[in-house]
This record gives sequence, C-alpha cells and structure tokens, in this order.
Amino acid sequence: MSRKVVVRLKGGLGNQLFCYAAARRLAWANEAELVLDAVTGFKYDHLYRRTYALGCFSIPARLATPAEQMEPLGRVRRLIARKLSERKPLEHRRYIQQVGVDFDPGIVALRLQDGTTYFDAFGQSERYFADIRQQLLQDLVMSAPQDRTNLAMAVQIESTDSVALHVRWFDTGDGAHSSNMSLAYFAAAVPQFLTKIPGAHFFVFSDRPSDAAALLSPLMGGRPFTVVAHNADTGNSEADFWLMRQCRHFIIGNSTFAWWAAWLGEQERQGTEVFAPARNVDPEHSVTAWGFPGLLPDRWTVL
Repeated sequence: MSRKVVVRLKGGLGNQLFCYAAARRLAWANEAELVLDAVTGFKYDHLYRRTYALGCFSIPARLATPAEQMEPLGRVRRLIARKLSERKPLEHRRYIQQVGVDFDPGIVALRLQDGTTYFDAFGQSERYFADIRQQLLQDLVMSAPQDRTNLAMAVQIESTDSVALHVRWFDTGDGAHSSNMSLAYFAAAVPQFLTKIPGAHFFVFSDRPSDAAALLSPLMGGRPFTVVAHNADTGNSEADFWLMRQCRHFIIGNSTFAWWAAWLGEQERQGTEVFAPARNVDPEHSVTAWGFPGLLPDRWTVL
C-alpha cells in the first residue's frame, strides 16, 4: 500500500512555504506522494483573508480533492482526527499537528505508516528541510515579472551591492505591546551592516512603503535608498518577493515572507549577509511569534 502526505497550507506566502517545505521533506523521506490542501487552512481566516499563494512556483504536487480535505464537515472531522491521534505515539498518528512553535526533531525522524497522513504544522525551521535544499530550489523557481517597472527595478538591484530591507506592519502601534519590530532593531542593523558592506544600497520593501520610508529615513544619515512601492500599490506581493530574491543581502524584520526571500537568496548566491531580529513578541498581544528556537539559522547575524 502506498503512502500519501496531505499538507494543510495556511497563513501568508512565507508560512505556506514553511508548511510546504516541511511536508515536502517528510514525503521525500518516506517515499510518499505529497498533496496540497489549498482550501481548508484559509476558510476561517477572517482577519487576513489569506488564500493559496504558491501557484507562482514550480511545485511538483497536485491539489487535494474534497475527500482529501476531509470534506464535507471538514472542521469536525479534523478535530476528531486530531483528538484520536493525540492519544497515540507520534509514529502511529494519522494526523500530525505540531505542538508549539519550537523545532521538533521527532517530525524529521518520523517514519510514516502506509496510507494517508495529514500534516498540519508550520514547520518554521530550516532543520525540517535542510537536507532537501536542492529539491526546494528547483520547486521554488519563479518566473520574472513581465512589466517594465519590475524589470527596471531588477536591473537597478543587480547593479549595486543591494540590501533588501523589509518592514512588516502588524498594527499601528510602536509601544511595548505592538507586534511591529522596534525601531531600535533597524537603528542597530543599518550601521552594523554598513561596517560589513560599506557600499550597500538599501531597497526597502514593506506592506506600507510610505510609513516604512518615514520610519527609516532618519537612520540613513542622508544615504540614498530606494523604496519599492509600486507592487504594494497593486497588491502584487509575488513580484516583491521575486525582487527581494534578486538582492545580494538582507535585513529582515519579524516576517516569514522576508525569511524565505533571504533563505532562497542566500542559497542562490555566495557571500550573502542576512541580519535578523531575535525579539520575542509578547503572545498576549501578538498575531505572530518570533525568535523561538530553530527559527533563525545560526549563520545569520541575529540582533
């Protein structure tokens, strides 16, 4: 009897890539077919209204049928499957749900039973998929945008010591309970980066470009930088992701979108510097989590 892994995708582009990469490695290690549930993880996302975002890649996996999504009555059936699985050792579970966010080595070592296994986890660590790096680079190839604006920006990026600096906005606050990365992080990251790459040109990417520019301008000390705003205006986040991957270096915020742009960027070229924040976000006030064990590769500069 053959094996099959049905991965439940959820979150934005970065989180979906984590789900995919961890499940891709699990399927590879167990000689199992990988199937993408691109529906149920978004049904109840009333806050962000995320949808399937991996269609821009060259992923070699088919989409799940309604039956493979546990439909009809999927919410109830998934709950029952989770509860039944929780009573069993990990290696005997048909429904794999990650407990917490820290890296779980048990998932990497897991040997699946014959039949279908459901994988419902973010898998936010390269330790889940480091040994299939080449397969992921092939899977996550993207076609270049065809419009003149993005192609011209790519030429500019490739002609400089380009640094993708990403600012993610979760809320409007900047106090202790805000989920936004603190200004202090960027104030430390920019000058430290310039000691390593004195000729760096910063390309600012953000879901709120004008606010990011206002935030960062005082930190630049008059140094010119480029705000990449045109894709945010049109909602073309895929083009922003592609442009970030063209950059040579990265200063990321607390964003899995930026994490993946940096990870793929460094895999595709040598000498890439990545700066990342270590801050843990207060879970009582946060819509995200950051800085937990396993998230940030040891080779990155963590501030």
